[in-house]
Amino acid sequence: MRGVLRRAFGMLPTSVRFPFLRYMIDCDPAPDSRLELKIADTKEELEACFHLLHDAYVGSGFMKPHPSGMRITQYHALPTTTTLCAKYEGRVVGTMSMIREGVFGFPLQAIFDLDPLRAEGGKIAEISALAVHPDFRKTGGWILFPLMKFMYQYCTKYFDTRHLVIAVNPDKIQLYEALLFFRRMQQKTIEEYDFANGAPAVVASLDLRQAPAIFREAYKGRPLRKNLYKYFVELKLPNIRLPQRRYHTTNDPVMTPDLLDYFFNQRSDLFATLDDRKKSLLWSIYTMAEYRTVLPLLDMDPVGPVHVRQHQRYSICCPGVVTFATASGMRPYILNVIEISLSGFQAECELDLDVGQEGEAMIELGESEKTTLKVTSVRKTETDAGVFVGFKLAEPDRVWRECVAALEVGHTSYDLMN
Repeated sequence: MRGVLRRAFGMLPTSVRFPFLRYMIDCDPAPDSRLELKIADTKEELEACFHLLHDAYVGSGFMKPHPSGMRITQYHALPTTTTLCAKYEGRVVGTMSMIREGVFGFPLQAIFDLDPLRAEGGKIAEISALAVHPDFRKTGGWILFPLMKFMYQYCTKYFDTRHLVIAVNPDKIQLYEALLFFRRMQQKTIEEYDFANGAPAVVASLDLRQAPAIFREAYKGRPLRKNLYKYFVELKLPNIRLPQRRYHTTNDPVMTPDLLDYFFNQRSDLFATLDDRKKSLLWSIYTMAEYRTVLPLLDMDPVGPVHVRQHQRYSICCPGVVTFATASGMRPYILNVIEISLSGFQAECELDLDVGQEGEAMIELGESEKTTLKVTSVRKTETDAGVFVGFKLAEPDRVWRECVAALEVGHTSYDLMN
């Protein structure tokens, strides 16, 4: 009977279905204090997340059972992937992973070209690996809504993300379209998605810059429990434990050598199954000596030389101001610093800034880490995504050197904080 009703409901036009689904929302603005949401950063939390994900995917036919009882992907090995967990009375009852673009790209790139989305500007993150414990699946979103709020808050404030992308089963896409206003990136369903054991998938995206205005209009006048604009944008949940950062970095990596070895060598053979190109990419990321004994060895000689910059660049998202002397006086330019190295940085600037100018930049590397430096603008790139300017430092000061050194040797969030 449920199947018949579901099919009948699916035949209704979206102008009827979507408002009805939004009417059915019930998001508790004051969840039980025993519910905690945080980044999974311990072996026990990560293992519980991977177990929960495995059982959910096997039950849905999205993967075959694995001897470890866990679903672990190559993307979980990267510092650009963050796994969230929802814990109730200390037990992991929900999980979700956010994959920012890294050396392996995105899972859905195997079935869809993301270049048109990149042309719009801003960073992309794929939302994946969502699972809720069976004991909490019939509680009206009691775990799901706080977990999704955590994801939204983390991506907008901490993950330097503009576009969210998903590849979901066609049976689930209308929830994302109706409640969160994801838009399909193509109408045709992909019949076989290898990342989900050949199940069909629909690709959709959400622009986080436009989302607040869309949510505000769609949920205008709704009571708090049915208002996802207030819930996602305005409400603060004390249950959410946001990461502590010394610098305005864009990731919160957790994989120590021990964790990499445990999940990717001992509990699974994932590292051994990678091709030489991906193995080389892992070595290019984890450069510290402590990681050498756990990273996979190449099966053959390297396929070609690896280009190494004189000064390695690091992803960051910092506010700044650069001031230049002009004929009419000192002129400031607002900057969004997106990459730094020992000798310079790259920033996004909305104003027309000339190359070859010398000036002074004030940059907030962290809430308590501010620096003022003599700089020269050395290059400018104009794209559909914006104007990006490269700056060379006259001389890095102590604050700048300490930040770059921390990013160079710190492969986990704990390292960067200490």
